[in-house]
Amino acid sequence: MKTINYKRLLGKYAILVLLPVVSGLISCSENIDNSNLYTFTGETIEDYLTNRNDKFSSFNYILQRAGMDKILSGYGTYTCFAPTNEAVKVYIDSLYDDNTNKDFEHNGMTSRSLEGLSDSLCNDIALFHLVNSKVRAVDMSNGMTIGTMLGRDINTSIDPQTGSTLVNAYSRITSLDNDLENGVLHEIDNVLRRSNRLVSGEMGQHPEFRLFSQALALTGLADSLTAQQKNGLAAVNNNPEGNWVPEVCKEGYTLFAETDDVLKANGINDIQDLISYSNRVYAHCADAGTGWYDYFRNEGIIVSTGTDYSNPYNCLNIFLRYHILKLKVPYDKLVFDYNQVSKVSIYEYYETMLPYTLMKVIRVNGKRLINRWVTNNTLTDRLAEMGSTSIQVVKQEGLEISNTGYQALNGYIHPIGGMMVYDAHVPHGVLNERMRFDDTSLLWEMASNSIRGMTKAEILANAANVKDKNIPRVQFPSNYFNNLIVYNGENTRLRYLAKDEGAYSNYQGDEFLCIGAYDFAFRLPPVPDGTYELRMGYTANGNRGMVQFYIGKDSRQTSMRALDIPLDMRNVPVDNADGSPDANTGWCLYTKTSDMGVESDQNMHNLGWMRGPLYYTIGVGGATIARANAQDLRRIIVKQRFKQGEYWLRFKTVLPDNTGTQFHLDYIEFCPENVYNNKQYVEDMY
Repeated sequence: MKTINYKRLLGKYAILVLLPVVSGLISCSENIDNSNLYTFTGETIEDYLTNRNDKFSSFNYILQRAGMDKILSGYGTYTCFAPTNEAVKVYIDSLYDDNTNKDFEHNGMTSRSLEGLSDSLCNDIALFHLVNSKVRAVDMSNGMTIGTMLGRDINTSIDPQTGSTLVNAYSRITSLDNDLENGVLHEIDNVLRRSNRLVSGEMGQHPEFRLFSQALALTGLADSLTAQQKNGLAAVNNNPEGNWVPEVCKEGYTLFAETDDVLKANGINDIQDLISYSNRVYAHCADAGTGWYDYFRNEGIIVSTGTDYSNPYNCLNIFLRYHILKLKVPYDKLVFDYNQVSKVSIYEYYETMLPYTLMKVIRVNGKRLINRWVTNNTLTDRLAEMGSTSIQVVKQEGLEISNTGYQALNGYIHPIGGMMVYDAHVPHGVLNERMRFDDTSLLWEMASNSIRGMTKAEILANAANVKDKNIPRVQFPSNYFNNLIVYNGENTRLRYLAKDEGAYSNYQGDEFLCIGAYDFAFRLPPVPDGTYELRMGYTANGNRGMVQFYIGKDSRQTSMRALDIPLDMRNVPVDNADGSPDANTGWCLYTKTSDMGVESDQNMHNLGWMRGPLYYTIGVGGATIARANAQDLRRIIVKQRFKQGEYWLRFKTVLPDNTGTQFHLDYIEFCPENVYNNKQYVEDMY
């Protein structure tokens, strides 16, 4: 335990005892970092601003109005993006001259001056420029989404022309990494802009989306994209470790949108052209025998080419819905770069607002591409390698997502470089592969609240009452997620562990756990019609428990059927020195075999098991690959025919008296029959 010299706390900053009045202005609890508890010998963030009054007096005035100057004089670890006096003047003029809100003239300002700013404006401006942890230049070098004290995110990018760092695509950092006693300060040349418009309203402000915006209005979708926050979160009373419990659950959207220039390049010059295009693409998507949209066809839904564009089965409406996600995803978090091996591509699958459809985003040569189609993907003709280029041919390059998008109050708008459609190539080509979903990708609120991929420092900044600062966790109210149903309240405790907290052997590094006498269900991602193996990836250890699986077409417990016998997640395969297989799973260290584990893979598969993949290592750049780690296992839960639609997977402990038992779900896989039982090639080890 760290020893604190309490005499050092009685120096210059005794004013901190007065801060409870001010702390109510901060959206998340201030967390005092023990490592910074000493008498300051240099400048604090507030000192830096005060000592440069000729440059930062205006911003400091705003901080003082918000009461944040006292916070930035004291202990803690903060990041401050500090705009110059000239930048503040330009911003004040823009606020005062903004006449878009007729009911709120001049944005509530009483005059064109610092003094004319309302208290609420000062508070919002101040908190939007402050972060409750340290963010350095190296962190922002590849683009980064940063949660501010206002509870709104800011996004960084690199200007390709100058190489300088931009914040929210508009404010340039002119002086990086000014290290101070209680954090770091970056000087910026413009006040950070934020939109208070909803996504459809924000899109309407950008003329390059004139046609797409017109189509959203015509279908009525513009008026439906209004969700911002979930109300009525359940109380969390069982939290002895003092984990961070989010008090707010934000909701929102992500739009992938063709600009007018992209539409024009495809022969679409007006709204009627877009309607005609949508009719050509989707009029026959649900036809018996030839239709590719399985859900519509299975349900007997009649696709309309009529003029009621608000009809969700109208072709224009269908076209737009496939462009929209019901979660907020900034550009830098469309895919997650962490502990994968260097030879693989990183990817994510997202469910769209077109019922039960998926899209895929993959990073190739630094670009984010939508629905790139490669033949025989996840199959191979080589030993312990991915498939050769002779069998894996790029049939569809994919649509590039631009990093020049916009952030609205409740979401993101990303321009795309081509026409985005759910045509036959998506279910029959793009998604005709082993699909791996990180468990947190199924929980849309993880993305919308910027929790997925959080670092230990970011969690710690919110965990004011955590007992052990070396192991901060997020603990969720039982009703926090729409795609996860808890059946027994706080008997099921939902926790999230940061990717960089330890060298976890997990896909993408982070870990989602359920603890206690758990009984809950996940909504599974929808897949095209077909026979699949549904698999679960997890790490076995003595802290786990035993789980019974159930599956059903809705979340009612009575609608679900049990699958197989309970899985004991405590059992770790024995790594026999002579390379012989573990008696329970058939696992052995594949590098000890003459065929890199091919024969033992088949033996394990026959027993319902698989090794972990070659795709990732234990920790970033780790020496141990998941396939070589006996704790990394995949359990084949069921092999059955799935129809495109609703499925829920339930997990129930069979050790209800053990209230400390852990359930670990790292990822799930849907593997189609033509991959796991291919007649010509074999499923790759990745």
